[in-house]
Amino acid sequence: MFNALADLIVYQWFGLSADSHAGAALHFFVMDTTKIFAMLMIIIYIMGLLRALLSPEKVRDYVRGKPKWMARSSAVGLGAVTPFCSCSSVPLFIGFVEAGVPLGVTFSFLIASPMINEVAVVILIGILGWELTLMYVAAGLTVAYVGGMIMERFKPERWVEDYVWKIQMGETAEVEADTTLAGRHRYAWSEVKEIVGRLWKWVVAGIAVGALFHGYVPEGWVTEHLGGKDNWLAVPGAVLLGVPLYSNATGVIPVAEAMLGKGVAIGTTLAFMMSIAALSLPEMIILRKVIRWPALALYAGVLAIAFMLVGWGFNLFAH
Repeated sequence: MFNALADLIVYQWFGLSADSHAGAALHFFVMDTTKIFAMLMIIIYIMGLLRALLSPEKVRDYVRGKPKWMARSSAVGLGAVTPFCSCSSVPLFIGFVEAGVPLGVTFSFLIASPMINEVAVVILIGILGWELTLMYVAAGLTVAYVGGMIMERFKPERWVEDYVWKIQMGETAEVEADTTLAGRHRYAWSEVKEIVGRLWKWVVAGIAVGALFHGYVPEGWVTEHLGGKDNWLAVPGAVLLGVPLYSNATGVIPVAEAMLGKGVAIGTTLAFMMSIAALSLPEMIILRKVIRWPALALYAGVLAIAFMLVGWGFNLFAH
């Protein structure tokens, strides 16, 4: 359906050729825009119906007070099913610290939350297939769990800004959730408007980058510089390239689709996706307001190394 709509708009209405750079790029853009936004709205609405009772405060309270291994597993799992981008995860990070959740556990949540969520997973399956989706999710969960453990070994509490420790947790009145069908519908629709309103520009930007890459970048150049499993420098290059390109797990999918279509190795593509979602420059700037430079450098270093290991590992063992 989406392919037919793109054919109608690009090849009939605009009269572009499928063999031209502009035709290929615009077809990619139209098809992915309609497909991703349709899936995005449907999935967010359905998950909103199911998540009407889940709030950031309940996420925080669920993790607090559990044994460390269970708290870390819970933090990683909750990070994977909550629709927080890297920047919106930082305020919740502060709430975790205020609530006394161990900082290593908190970092595990901060890593998992922007990198994996059910919306991105369903779209990833629809665009790239379940095998690559499973690889991405498994690698992301592992990085989040192990990354938090490594951060904890360095005792990062000493690098948290003083004002965070001084904030007192105020008692807030419990607001009874509206669990009726109408109440859940209102909540789900508000989730669609709020999340799509926050993400649309990044999704469109990601699709546009993917379309330009798909239509204009020669396959020979891609194969020479980014393709091939034996190009070890391509993986750290992809991680560095992803840092300034702020997006989220959903917005980066079209770029990954275009990269794989041009022959970029799976590991290089996964490393690029993870870097954009969890190691973005805006997140680093916001996170600096909470933790000092040593902790920020450690956090960025741990993730960069982990993403490179993921990329090299998948490139090494991919068939």
